[in-house]
Amino acid sequence: MMKYQILNSPAVPNVPWQDKPADFPSAIPIWRYKENPIINRNPIPGVARIFNSAVMPYEGKFIGVFRAEQTDGIPFVYLGRSDDGIHWNFDPKPIPFVNEKGESFMPRYAYDPRLVKVEDTYYIIWCQDFYGASIGVAKTTDFKTFTRTENPFIPFNRNAVLFPRKINGNFVMLSRPSDSGHTPFGDIFLSESPDFVYWGKHRHVMSRGSEWWESLKIGGGAAPIETDEGWLLFYHGVTGTCNGYVYSIGGAILDIDEPSRVKYRCNTFLITPEEWYEERGFVPNVCFPCATIHDPETGRIALYYGTADSYVAMAFTTLDEIIDYIKAHSVVNDTDTELGIR
Repeated sequence: MMKYQILNSPAVPNVPWQDKPADFPSAIPIWRYKENPIINRNPIPGVARIFNSAVMPYEGKFIGVFRAEQTDGIPFVYLGRSDDGIHWNFDPKPIPFVNEKGESFMPRYAYDPRLVKVEDTYYIIWCQDFYGASIGVAKTTDFKTFTRTENPFIPFNRNAVLFPRKINGNFVMLSRPSDSGHTPFGDIFLSESPDFVYWGKHRHVMSRGSEWWESLKIGGGAAPIETDEGWLLFYHGVTGTCNGYVYSIGGAILDIDEPSRVKYRCNTFLITPEEWYEERGFVPNVCFPCATIHDPETGRIALYYGTADSYVAMAFTTLDEIIDYIKAHSVVNDTDTELGIR
């Protein structure tokens, strides 16, 4: 019997899964897929690398939005489909975004997409040029027509992640305000909207951590998972070294009704670059979470993460194990637990 429960999420009996190795050496209850990476370099003609991508169940199979670095160096969002969540087929061209009139409306570039379903609509959220780096959004109900919405934020902003249901009647989105550089600002905020046009009620959620692995900046990762313990959030934390940045994956649990309040925050990383495909690539030493597929019946969670700006990898955990680990290693401070308004 499961100790905790995933709420308001459909069963996914075919969730991608691989059992924990019998000789698993780590105390951290998250283990990598033995056949990683699941997406290699040069996956389709004209695309050099796919990474930092988001997937979800769809019509008994799986669908995803993928950061595809084209061979001219420009990133766009491509659509992919899979029978098993592991082996993927990609459309040959970027997603054809349109405006509300149905006219072509493509971003100049688009990267690090997330894919989240709220009620009957699927939302794609990415980073793009809006006279500086900011957030772009499109919506679809059939994965055939992709209509862009109003940009939620002015520059500079990155790492937007939508909650999978409205909270107190409003859409809620995480983001990380930054500046025109590579991100001197390092904290996660949330914003609300009644109509997906006007965003406000901004709240501070989490500061970059005092722990070394997340001391430079943090940012949202996979869409939060609603549980009876709170919103389970896999996020990324960054540190600086004499040889550049290192991106690791962390975990936290946010209050179910006031998600700007952090209930638990793990002081250790969950995954840090250790395998060759995480340490070696176009941008070395990157583990960047973007999506989970989770099954409320079994508590199984498959975590998808980009590695070294070159590959897509997958890891596994269970709801009971990961919540217990986060709670057992939780360290929170005043900026975590307060409402986040001053």
